[in-house]
Amino acid sequence: MTVSLERVLVVEDDMSVSRALARAVRSLGFDVATFGTGEELLRSPVSAGPAALLLDLHLPGLSGADLILVLRQHFPDLRIIVMTGRDIGGARDACLSAGAELYITKPISRADLGLVLGARPPGRERE
Repeated sequence: MTVSLERVLVVEDDMSVSRALARAVRSLGFDVATFGTGEELLRSPVSAGPAALLLDLHLPGLSGADLILVLRQHFPDLRIIVMTGRDIGGARDACLSAGAELYITKPISRADLGLVLGARPPGRERE
C-alpha cells in the first residue's frame, strides 16, 4: 500500500473530533484517512511513506504511545504528531522519546494545523 505526500492519517477515537480534524485537514489541501483505534490503522491497507499521522494519545486498546513504538519499527520516516486533550506528566517526553515528531494539545486551530502539516497557500505546488 502507498501513501502520497498529500496524505494525512488521523487516529482519533472521538468521532466528532475525528470529523472536525478531517474537515480541517481536507480544507488545507490534503487527502485524509481516519481511524478510530490504533488497531484499525495497523489492519488497514494504508502504509506509511511521506505521510503525516495525527495521533490521539489516549485511545482504547493500543495506546498512542504504544502505537508510536510499533510504527517506528516499520515506518521510520512517518511524521507522527501526537495530540492530546489531557496533557499528563511525562507523556510529552515519552512520546517524543518513542519517536513522535511533535506533541500538541487540543483543541488545535486550523491555522496551527496548517503550520504543523506544512500546508502551502492555495495555488502553490508542493515541493
